[in-house]
Amino acid sequence: MASLVLRSCLLQNGKFLKQDAKVLSSLLSLNLNPQSQQKRSLSLHEHLSFKLLEDGGVRVPNFRVATTSEEAFKHAKDIASETGNSDVVLKAQVLAGGRGRGEFESGLKGGVKLVYTAEEARKLAAQMIGSKLITKQTGAAGRICNSVMVCERLYSRREYYFAIAMERAYSGPVMVSSMQGGMAIEDVARDNPDAIIKEPIDINTGLTKEQCLEMAKKLGMAGKSIEQVVDIMQKLYNVFIKYDATMVEINPLSEDANGDVYCMDCKLNFDDNAAHRQKDIFAWKDWSQEDPRDHQAADADLNYIGLDGSIGCLVNGAGLAMATMDIIKLHGGNPANFLDVGGGATAKQVTEAFRLITSDQNVQAILVNIFGGIMRCDVIAQGIIAAAAELQLRIPIVVRLQGTRVEDAKALIASSNLKILSCDNLDEAAKMIVRLSTIVGLAREAFVDVKFELPL
Repeated sequence: MASLVLRSCLLQNGKFLKQDAKVLSSLLSLNLNPQSQQKRSLSLHEHLSFKLLEDGGVRVPNFRVATTSEEAFKHAKDIASETGNSDVVLKAQVLAGGRGRGEFESGLKGGVKLVYTAEEARKLAAQMIGSKLITKQTGAAGRICNSVMVCERLYSRREYYFAIAMERAYSGPVMVSSMQGGMAIEDVARDNPDAIIKEPIDINTGLTKEQCLEMAKKLGMAGKSIEQVVDIMQKLYNVFIKYDATMVEINPLSEDANGDVYCMDCKLNFDDNAAHRQKDIFAWKDWSQEDPRDHQAADADLNYIGLDGSIGCLVNGAGLAMATMDIIKLHGGNPANFLDVGGGATAKQVTEAFRLITSDQNVQAILVNIFGGIMRCDVIAQGIIAAAAELQLRIPIVVRLQGTRVEDAKALIASSNLKILSCDNLDEAAKMIVRLSTIVGLAREAFVDVKFELPL
């Protein structure tokens, strides 16, 4: 066993590598806003979105949901009996884009399949349900398919794209549409941005009939389809407002040979800040589609995003958390997560935060960076001590505390007899944690155990 005696970073020595900082950013898929805009929002499975549209009076195809191949067989027969057409569409209920071009672990290619008999529906459903679907959005890990939507087949003459999204650039909701529906709208926006039509909505006035008529005309609609699409647009806006949605996306919005308009595919996102008044909606969240750590973080009321680095971060405040990640990158390290415990964290939440961080096997060291304004440093210290003892942490922890009751916090850490390195300077703390993470990483590669001890 290798034994390393590490001096406190209060000595403030050492030369370290530097490299560019890289910050995570997120945009709406349409890139409607020139500014980057990070959002947290609930996504629902397509069949649940269809149910909300149906409840709102929006025309959607006849559909059922199956969790077994036998249910898929029965639903296909029922739909054929009701519509007089044995053709149905099977859609894997997985929260990821690009399902049609994805591939299942079972070997089946495509998560959206046209089938011609109930027997064929049963066979394909058996290959989908219980298997992971891998798409460009899921990565190699894929996402489990627990159910399929069995949907009647409709014959589209024209396909359009239509969405209503909450957009900062317009200080409210905006209608987005295109004549090029039924394809990836990101590709349309990239290759032919002029094909994207946008119309801001005054949230105080609401979506007017005149705006809908103008949008329908820009899409080239005529005859009875105009009346239908105006009605659908207004009802979609009502759904958008009623359920605190951040986006309602229909792709495609289809017109059949009879001039009837249907919402053929639907995606709804909801603002997490509305969870307290949309409890029924948020109860539909499917945690099987999420990283298990996200579920753990939500239960502990922590803001967590898993990354692929080796240095765990526990910080209070999103801005300070981003700055902490930046300085780790600056000194040659890679953060393993974004974790903001907020301003009112308890010692128990801090312990859960450590449990969450250490559940990632790639974490080789942990940096705690707390500025105690509302958050008291002694509460953080109590949580750190409890976590280190309860979880029997064997990786190095560097703690940088400043602010309310910082001296009490330092006294608690000093009297705990735990191997926790204290550092007042953030730059030095970042240098130290990168160095320690490197040591642990090298030791793991060589299958050598490392024991950390503080100097007397």
